[in-house]
Formats: sequence, structure tokens, C-alpha cells
Amino acid sequence: MNHTTSAAAPQPTAAPARGTGLSGFPRRSVLAVLVCWLLVVFDGYDLIVYGTVQGSLISDTGWGLTKATAGTIGSMAFVGMMIGAVFAGRMSDTWGRRHTIIGCAIVFSVFTILCAFAPNAPVFGGLRLLAGIGLGGLVPSANALVAELVPEKWRSTIATLMMSGVPIGGSIAALVGIPLIPAFGWPVMFLVAVVALLVVIPLGLRYLPETLAPKPASTTAGTTAKASVGFGSLLRAPYLGTSVLFAIGTLVTLFAWYGLGTWLPNLMQLAGYNLGSALTFALALNLGAVAGSVLTAWAGTRFGPIPTAIAAAAVAAVALVVLVTGPPVAVVYFMLVLAGVGTHGTQCLIIAAVASHYPAHLRGTALGWALGVGRIGAVAAPQAGGLLLAAGLGVNSNFLAFAGAAAAAAVLIAAVGIKIKKSTAVGVSNV
Repeated sequence: MNHTTSAAAPQPTAAPARGTGLSGFPRRSVLAVLVCWLLVVFDGYDLIVYGTVQGSLISDTGWGLTKATAGTIGSMAFVGMMIGAVFAGRMSDTWGRRHTIIGCAIVFSVFTILCAFAPNAPVFGGLRLLAGIGLGGLVPSANALVAELVPEKWRSTIATLMMSGVPIGGSIAALVGIPLIPAFGWPVMFLVAVVALLVVIPLGLRYLPETLAPKPASTTAGTTAKASVGFGSLLRAPYLGTSVLFAIGTLVTLFAWYGLGTWLPNLMQLAGYNLGSALTFALALNLGAVAGSVLTAWAGTRFGPIPTAIAAAAVAAVALVVLVTGPPVAVVYFMLVLAGVGTHGTQCLIIAAVASHYPAHLRGTALGWALGVGRIGAVAAPQAGGLLLAAGLGVNSNFLAFAGAAAAAAVLIAAVGIKIKKSTAVGVSNV
């Protein structure tokens, strides 16, 4: 989708050229992109933080959690994310990006903070679900806004780099968890969201511009193509095939990424490592994902997001299979870095491809669709991990399940590439 030849598509709302630097970015646009990225960092922190406290919730709360019920609670945030991604993407196309982003950030911050005071497992799970609605809505809305603020030639790269905020947030969760959980207990990990509420959201109120997606062009009959706005337009020609493949590809990718994010510390503890060592493994995964964001941003621009995503997903699958062989600790760290590069890098590239493939008036809706359906994988992953362990299938069963999902992602993304080439060949591609 470097073939963004949708010249016929309406151009996104752009900031005025006055004050632009050598990169073509207006200063205010740079600040807006940075604020969006910071919010995605907190989004990533709030997602991964559950994996860092899961062992403590099972052993220290007295809530009677088992591995299976802990997996269910882990899924609650992803259920909320599925709801938030679907509706916030559509809302951002209709009501404006700024209002949707700020609203989602307030929701996930407030309910994450309240998790620290949860008296029991049902309340905690309910709060995670409500926080998830904000978490799920933020990413498609922020990506839609950023796509409208940056020059078209940078759109794929910036969309990929934006998503580096998720593993950076996860890395912060792992790093702060190593000293804070033993010293203060698991609740302190959720109080970190106060920083987003009191610092980053006010920055958003100041620097995020309000934009509404341009309306679709008039049809040949002279009427506005209102029917082409919304989810229905994604599920009919010319978008149907790619919309379905993007969604299922996102589903299996998020299954692998969030399955690892939720279960990795606990899996490594079950494999005989202490909490500190287990969290350093989680840190390796997230640092790999940060590196993956940068590497795939470069490679996606150089080789195209689709070929790069296929390679990234294949790398993740191979790395996770190697973990099953019981390699030395140094190799475990390296494979987890590669798994982070591959799983998160694949998701970044899918988002970049979606942002480039659809016209501006459908961009937020399309991102919400792919991420919303994709969250089914994120919901299923914690459940599947817990059930596999509860069934006595061992740590390796999780790694094999996540490796299979990464391999499926490579196949599905290849199918997207074939479909786009075919549609381009017959002159109906909208990229």
C-alpha cells in the first residue's frame, strides 16, 4: 500500500503549510502527533500491566483466582477494547477525532486507577472491561487523526512508529513492576495511570486539533454518497475482500501478541524463574516490539507494508517454535526479542496498510473495524492460555498456540497482497 493512488479520494484535513520544517510537518502537527503517541504509550502500559500483576492477583489477593479464571479476567479488558475500537472509529469519523481521543483517554485512565481499589475479582474484571472501552477506542482514533496531520509520503511510516508506544508502555510496566510490586503490592501498578489523567490529557486538550473526515465526493448522479460512509461500505465492493482479510489477520496477530503479553511473566514463573527474572523476559518481549516498530517502519517504507508484514509474522512464528525446544537462557531472550519484533511489527504494518488503503472518509471506520474484530483474538488469547495450562498441557502449549497464530497471520496477509494486486490489475483498486 505504498500504491496510495487514491487521488480520487478526498484529501485529509491538513494543517496549514505555514511554519512547516524541512520534513513538511507543521510544528503544531508535530506536537499533536507526539501527544497521540504519549497516549498510545499509556494505552500500552494499561494493556500490559495485567500480565505483570497476574501472579500477584492469583497468590496474594485471596480472591480465589485460578489460572483459568485469571485468564477470564485478563480477557475483560480486551472485550472492552473490542467494543471501544468498533464504535470509537465510527464516532471519530462522525464527531471528530479530538473529542473521541480525549474521551477515550479519560475513560481508560479513570477506570484503570479504580482497579487499584477493587475489593474482589468481579469488580476488578468489570473495571478492566470499562477501561478497555477507552483503550480500544484510542488507537484507531489517534491513528486516524495522525494520518490527517502528516504528509502522505510519511503516513505509513508514522502510523507504524505511532504503535511503538504500545510496547514502550509495556516495557515501562515490566520495568516499574520489578521494584514496585515487591515493595508496595500490585495496586500501585494501576495508580500510574494518574500521570495520564493529570499530565497527558491536558496536553491533548491544548495541542490536539479538531478534525472531521472529509465527506465523500459526489456521485455521478450528483448526490452525496452517504451510503458509502460507515461499516456497510467496508463489506461490499470494492472493499469487502480486503476488509475481511485485514480483520482476520488482525485477529490472529493480536491473539499472538496479547497472549504473550498477558501470560509471559506467569509462563516463565511456571518454568521455574522468579518474579524479577520473569518480568525481564517480558521486558525483552516488549523491547523487541519497540525495535520492531522502528524496523518495520523503515522496511515497510522500503519494501511495502504487506511483504514486510509477511516476513515479520513468519519471524515471530519461528521464534516461538524455537522456545519450545528448551534453548539456553540467552537464546530464550533473543527469541523473545524476535517474537516481539514479529508480532507487534506485524500489527503495526497492518494498521499502516489499513490507514493507506481506505479513503479519508472511511479511515477511522476501517481502523475501528479491523481493530474491533481483531480484538476477538485479544479476548480469546488470555482465555486460551489459561485453559491450556488448566488442562495440564504445560507452558509449551501456549508458545505453540501463539506460534500457530503468527503463522496464520503470514498466510492471511499474503492473501491481502494477492487480492490487492488482482484488484489493481483490473482497475478497481481504491489504493
